[in-house]
Amino acid sequence: MKTTRNTTAKTAVLEVFENSKTALSHTEIQKQLNDVCDRVTIYRILDRLVNEDIIHKISNLDGTVKYAKCNHSHQRVHIHNHAHFSCENCHEITCLESVKPSYIMPHNYKVKEINFTLSGLCPKCLNSNI
Repeated sequence: MKTTRNTTAKTAVLEVFENSKTALSHTEIQKQLNDVCDRVTIYRILDRLVNEDIIHKISNLDGTVKYAKCNHSHQRVHIHNHAHFSCENCHEITCLESVKPSYIMPHNYKVKEINFTLSGLCPKCLNSNI
């Protein structure tokens, strides 16, 4: 069985997620790492962290992929069935853990993962426009 390694680069990426309250794109992560590693290594680390259920992927409304830390890692098996909020002004994506999407599926379909994104203005941008 293959064990996961905690490299300097992986530790740095995990620290970026620990310090972020919003989802981050690969480019945003790379800027925060200050040349700790190259872009390909970051992609590999992100894929590994997704497979280890430490972070999850979010596809933004414009097709940009962002990543967010899982806040329910204490469960052995989990899915990311919460909503996400995409701010149309600052473009930040936030996980809304308390908002559970609801849907009714036709017979003979099995849902494995959902991507439920709401858009509008986040509290920070809403308050700045008042």
